[in-house]
Amino acid sequence: MAPRILMMESPLSDIPTAREIAPPGMELVVAPFGSDAFKAALPGADFLVGFGNKAVDAGFYAGAPKLKLFQLLSAGYDTVDIEAARGAGIPVCNNGGANSTAVSEHAIMLMMATCRRLVWQHESVVSGRWRGNNPGSVKLFELRDKVLGLVGLGAIGKKVARLANAFGMRVQYYDIKRVSEAEEDALDVRFRLLNEILRSSDIVSLHVPLTPASRHMIGAQALAMMKPTAYLVNTCRGPVVDEQALIAALDGGVIAGAGLDVFDQEPPPADNPLFKMPNVVLTPHYAGPTWDNQPARFRNAFDNCQRVARGEAPLWVIPELQ
Repeated sequence: MAPRILMMESPLSDIPTAREIAPPGMELVVAPFGSDAFKAALPGADFLVGFGNKAVDAGFYAGAPKLKLFQLLSAGYDTVDIEAARGAGIPVCNNGGANSTAVSEHAIMLMMATCRRLVWQHESVVSGRWRGNNPGSVKLFELRDKVLGLVGLGAIGKKVARLANAFGMRVQYYDIKRVSEAEEDALDVRFRLLNEILRSSDIVSLHVPLTPASRHMIGAQALAMMKPTAYLVNTCRGPVVDEQALIAALDGGVIAGAGLDVFDQEPPPADNPLFKMPNVVLTPHYAGPTWDNQPARFRNAFDNCQRVARGEAPLWVIPELQ
């Protein structure tokens, strides 16, 4: 019997692309998670492909006795039940950086949008106010010569560094896993402690996974270290930032502004104070999924399925299960 890949249907996934590049010799079943078709296919599934879901728990694995791999289409894995996967002996792998270009470009976009007050400019034009009510009070900033502090230097952080270098920014980073001096030279980045990053950066950009250690790592104390002229950009996971502390910091002028693709609660409630703040730019957790990286995400996923089918170790196993 051909190995079976069971893929969760999702509005973020282009199913025709997945079917087009699915490995020959493997059966690809695509169904909404929890649907009758999904449940029917699960006992015979060798590989599970999709996004993290807390319902993939110990009971789920018990109902999938043939399962050998849980392959994510995302970089983040905070919605994965890691203990259940460990108990079942199932490796969980992320997408191998398939969306790293998209997220790094999005981070740069948020930096530019906040520094140049893009949303305010757009709203001024369409409302007939042209340059606002008081053009002399508006301050717009360039990226060139600004100090960029990257918190996290994984696949995405490294690509942000390269893009920032092209804009003439001065890049420094903090990560619990330091890179070699040779790689620092190649990326034109320098290591700094987190408190140094916060105190000296004009823009702080976050690129860490959500773990117990990183939850609310940017809170009131961290925000108070930042320059009053500094901007915070978050394209990783919302709870890395204490959102209430950030709202207070933005409202009180502790920092100049923020560009956010992620939130504590997603979608955020309609009364979220961030919606009315003039010094923020918000996007709907859309940094990763682009039309361009659909093939790359499926290609990495199916390659890992083939590796495991051949008896090889999968790539990109999340750190907690290595």
